[in-house]
Amino acid sequence: MRASRERASGGAHLVALLFLLGTVLPFAYMVVSSFKTTPELNGAEKRLLPSGLYLGHYAKIADTAFFTYFMNSVLVAVGTTTIALLLAILAGYGFARFTFIGNRGMLLIVVAAQMFPAVLLAIPLYKTVNALGLLDSLVGLTIVYVSFALPFCIWLMRNYFLAVPVEIEEAAMIDGCGRFQALWRVVLPPAMPGVMAAAVFTIIQVWEEFLYANTFIDTDSKRTLSVGLNTLIGEFTTDWGRLLAAGVLVMIPVLLVFSYLQRYVTQIAGGGVKG
Repeated sequence: MRASRERASGGAHLVALLFLLGTVLPFAYMVVSSFKTTPELNGAEKRLLPSGLYLGHYAKIADTAFFTYFMNSVLVAVGTTTIALLLAILAGYGFARFTFIGNRGMLLIVVAAQMFPAVLLAIPLYKTVNALGLLDSLVGLTIVYVSFALPFCIWLMRNYFLAVPVEIEEAAMIDGCGRFQALWRVVLPPAMPGVMAAAVFTIIQVWEEFLYANTFIDTDSKRTLSVGLNTLIGEFTTDWGRLLAAGVLVMIPVLLVFSYLQRYVTQIAGGGVKG
């Protein structure tokens, strides 16, 4: 029995190691290759590791609109996350604390909204944003992203609010707190892991999205990073060193955000959410 458990544990560790290698190696290759010289990248000088810390590819990024794309992505990501979290907290609290006609039906619609492929909604959303006069604007793109992030955030916040005892909220209201005061001061603090997890989900989703950013934005100065990086790929030739260096810079903010919030994500993976 013990030997069987040890074999199962060894197999699980092997699978985890293979998954880790498959996930980390591409990023490691990108980082290492971004410091290679152009001949080393093109194969003229075959090297697994760069001969030195070559920063020329990073210097070339200054000649592009990379930092404009970067700021656009930051603005859209922050705006989308802020709006989505605010709406998700209010909606999730409503689903968790109040019983009303159509409660379950509306919740099912919210969950089902996540199942639609993004490409199927491109044309309806395009027509809607165009009717609002928000095409080719970061505001219109933010609204579209909120519509996609909101269903998951609502579901997540509802489950976290369900895990907070109603008694502490009622006690706060007896002591003089209004409904919203009780929400922000008593109910929300224990549910902060859910808020942080929803923030991570939204930021990553917005940061890497390409389809809608490419569809709704035409002006070069309003492009986000995902579309901006695509412009670095030439029709006949591509500066792979510059593209790899840009990829490394794009990856850093997501890693920093995830590293800061990983304790909340780990809590969720450990079963911190009540279903």
